[in-house]
Amino acid sequence: MRRSITIAIALTAKTFLHHRHFLAKGNPVTALSYSGFRAFSVRSNYRERLRSELHSIKLHDAVVLFYDMAESRPLPSIIDFSRVLTAIAKMKEHYLVIYLFTQLEKLEIPHDLYSFSILIDSLCRCSQLSAALSFLGKMMKLGYNPSVVTLGSLVNGFCQVNRIHDAMSLVDQMVELGYEPDATVYNMIIDGLCENRNLRVAIDVLNHMENVGVRPDAGTYNSLITGLFSAGVWPDVITFSALIDAFVKEGRILEAKKVYREMVRRSVEPNVVTYNTLINGLCINGRLDEAKTAFWLMVSKGCFPNLVTYNTLINGFCKSTRVDDGMRIFYTMVRDGFVGDTFTYNTLFQGYCQMGRFRAANEILCRMVSCGLRPDIFTHNIWLDSLCERWKVKKALVMLDDMERSEMVIGIITYNIVIKGMCKAGKVEEAWCLYCSLHLKGVMPDVVTYMTMLIGLCRKRLWCEADELYRKMTDDGFMPIEWRYKRSN
Repeated sequence: MRRSITIAIALTAKTFLHHRHFLAKGNPVTALSYSGFRAFSVRSNYRERLRSELHSIKLHDAVVLFYDMAESRPLPSIIDFSRVLTAIAKMKEHYLVIYLFTQLEKLEIPHDLYSFSILIDSLCRCSQLSAALSFLGKMMKLGYNPSVVTLGSLVNGFCQVNRIHDAMSLVDQMVELGYEPDATVYNMIIDGLCENRNLRVAIDVLNHMENVGVRPDAGTYNSLITGLFSAGVWPDVITFSALIDAFVKEGRILEAKKVYREMVRRSVEPNVVTYNTLINGLCINGRLDEAKTAFWLMVSKGCFPNLVTYNTLINGFCKSTRVDDGMRIFYTMVRDGFVGDTFTYNTLFQGYCQMGRFRAANEILCRMVSCGLRPDIFTHNIWLDSLCERWKVKKALVMLDDMERSEMVIGIITYNIVIKGMCKAGKVEEAWCLYCSLHLKGVMPDVVTYMTMLIGLCRKRLWCEADELYRKMTDDGFMPIEWRYKRSN
């Protein structure tokens, strides 16, 4: 008998052995030595115990409860037994879970999807992979389709017996069959790869997660770091930078800093990618002064910033309405011999516009043109939005007309800005005309267009147009969560 079962027998002593004796005879009812009152008490109590005790039950009591349930009549459902077995599984007594499932089979209690999942998970955790696969086949023959959790248990089972290639193949098959593996499944693969010192592949799996839209969780990063360290292999600058980037995207700046410090402690020199990643994370999380400190630390270490570094800092300051600080970074950039690109100037231009400092914004625009950079659609959108915010809709319309006459490709975002500005200025009828002309321009409205226009029409009490637009919006597949408007007599 496995250690877990031995422990359970020692803990439950007479009760465990007593119940086991009766189950072995295959007739738990007639073999009971309890009085009629005891049998009635078991029947009436186990549901209450499931409800009140299960969240904090100890192993001894869980085993006693299991056998009490096995002796009650009518027999509890597999759902109730699964609740007890789940509690035991959470105590990591997986060998005991497997043994108790054999007792359920003697009672001829049929499995359901959940109980199959519990059993397969315990078998995988005990490295009994053949038995787990056998039960998977039995489960599917009975018409139960495995869940992501069940298949994830098999992935873990493959990893535990060092069959990483099979585990990765199973994940690929899950995707092909329409399943969506979650971060927990990928974490198992990363653990297995790190234990086998396949560090590059582990990082590739992390990147693959992001590419397929699976957001890494705390467990992903902890698995990766723990796996790397336990394997006794320290990452290089690429691996460290990837880890910092992963933490940053999760908003876990403290962990990113710890990785950076560990990197330095291990004499792995951070490069420009490392610093850019860290600076970007600090900016995204509003820790701009720390970002600036990281910038100067980077310089002091002899790692030269590039245009991405400067743009990241400028963007961070401008989005936090600290445009003057962003401008100082810009001057530092120019002093260091860098020429700003369209993104640089658009960022500063938008920052000044949003602060209402239009003279400074115009100077940025002039400087951009003098450097040989042509304003793009983003530049024009920023300027249009600024004009509309200042109620200068006529000027915005003139600019839109000039844009349409040029070779510039204009999308729905541009038209949404103007339609919103017109509605805000009370020119709803004119906005309606612009909306109606969109199909002639080859531009399809989006949900922002519809909602902006609907709000404007209802405020003007143009109910017929609002009804028409609402029908068009639903026909185009844009269904608002809730839309109400009232008509007065």
